[in-house]
Amino acid sequence: MLGAWLTRGLVMAVVHAAAMTLLAKWSVFHPTGQTLFTSLTIAVLVGVAALWSAIDGWRGLRDRGRAWFIASLVAGVVSGILYVIGRAIFVDQTGVSELGAALTGGAAFSALLVLVPAGLGLFVGGRMRRPAEEASEDAEPEPDDEDEAGTGSRSGELELPPSPTPRTAPKPSPVSRPAANRARRRPTVAGRSPAPRNR
Repeated sequence: MLGAWLTRGLVMAVVHAAAMTLLAKWSVFHPTGQTLFTSLTIAVLVGVAALWSAIDGWRGLRDRGRAWFIASLVAGVVSGILYVIGRAIFVDQTGVSELGAALTGGAAFSALLVLVPAGLGLFVGGRMRRPAEEASEDAEPEPDDEDEAGTGSRSGELELPPSPTPRTAPKPSPVSRPAANRARRRPTVAGRSPAPRNR
């Protein structure tokens, strides 16, 4: 998370400082035509924060709300310092006396220009579906794999070996049969049964 808010805070601070420096330079050469340029500058700053945060919400970045909140505070303070430096170099050689105003009112205004559109972007981006999620919802479930016999064994399940065939009881030998059964099974002579054997 450290890299998330630090990267967003520093990048937004540089963007805000550059935009305010350009706005101050424009006001020197065009003191009466600042309305349109100021509106365009604010629109660009709001659009950058909203677009970046919407992408974070769409990607599902972890702790994105807290990251953008801290990034807005960092952007407000750092952009105020960079604005004073940039104005001193490129515009009118502003001194350290402007640093107090830049770190109070200017920093608060820059932080709001980051925080408000970032919150809107996170709200919108978090409700947008990614193409991978849509494809997974539209995909039909794959049929189970079947073996050659068509028994429908599913992939990933443990297949147990077939149970061994139960052994059949051995047939009794003729010696162990009762005498009555042996007498019944002997062939008859001339339609009558022979007399039982003497043991």
